[in-house]
Amino acid sequence: MNAMTILAMAGPAGAEQQQSPLMMPMMLVLMLAMFYFLIIRPQQRREKERRAMLDAVKSGDRVVFGGGFMGIVTNVKDKTAIVRIADNVKVEVVRGAISQVLGKDDAPVEEPAK
Repeated sequence: MNAMTILAMAGPAGAEQQQSPLMMPMMLVLMLAMFYFLIIRPQQRREKERRAMLDAVKSGDRVVFGGGFMGIVTNVKDKTAIVRIADNVKVEVVRGAISQVLGKDDAPVEEPAK
């Protein structure tokens, strides 16, 4: 076989497919959009729901703390809440420590492991 035969079998010179110069930026934008819709947006929604729950805490609500303590809110301040956890035992906690607000007959729901 000579060089001409090899070149003829390989196809026309420069037959390699050229990628568009816009392909890489388009892929980057697509990946960022997927990242936003799959990770960032759901996290923002959960945080918004949590803030709404904490803002809605009022006296008389049954609450569960992150450490597992349960109690009844007796007084709500700007950043803290006074919670009765046992007879004659009241503690002042940061409102962010509240993980759940329970109804009168609700049982605490175990948070999934993260």
